[in-house]
Amino acid sequence: MNKIKCIIVDDEPLAISLLEHYVEKIPFLELVFSTENPILALEYLQKNDCDLIFLDIQMPELTGINFMKIVGANQKYILTTAYSEYALEGYEHNVVDYLLKPISFDRFQKSVLKAQERFSFPQEENMHFFVKSSGQRHRIGFHEILYVESIKDYVNIRTENNEYIVLDTLKSMENQLSEKFVRIHKSFIVNLDKIKSIGAKKVILPEFEIPIGESYRAGLLDRLK
Repeated sequence: MNKIKCIIVDDEPLAISLLEHYVEKIPFLELVFSTENPILALEYLQKNDCDLIFLDIQMPELTGINFMKIVGANQKYILTTAYSEYALEGYEHNVVDYLLKPISFDRFQKSVLKAQERFSFPQEENMHFFVKSSGQRHRIGFHEILYVESIKDYVNIRTENNEYIVLDTLKSMENQLSEKFVRIHKSFIVNLDKIKSIGAKKVILPEFEIPIGESYRAGLLDRLK
């Protein structure tokens, strides 16, 4: 059985103990880290892989919402909270479910089974994220994206039919997108599925030509093998 690696981030020691006890009861879950400090959790995620995060929303050092903004929507979350008013804001991230405190084991089990379904059936066409552009929030499917371009403090997310100028960094976008995307230049990330051909110094996409940075060429070729 493939196990789902999970971490727990909650500023309440008793809440952590309860969740750790619940995780031990679920055969397909593997607890790899738990902490009361969200900053330590960020440091852990920089060096280690994780599939699912049990995340408290109300924490003094860093709120759960801001934590998700830093880590990115490519990570899956189950939010643990005593408040329900964060549902809309959390929907912009890859939130599997909400567990309202106090958390019963029955409710916990239903939540993690819901998470397991997402890991069992990973479909690129169902993966998406939300971005804010031109005063509106837009849902963009990963399969729609041709490339992402860095423009100073912004990124341009280009699909076949639209472009979205978003206040973000290319590094942050790398963390949010799936393995189907690769950095080919200091200013460009491209969707591997959209590449039509590769030249000596450029990648050909539908209606677009994207330059290949010399230091990125080997990595691109390696990903295409």
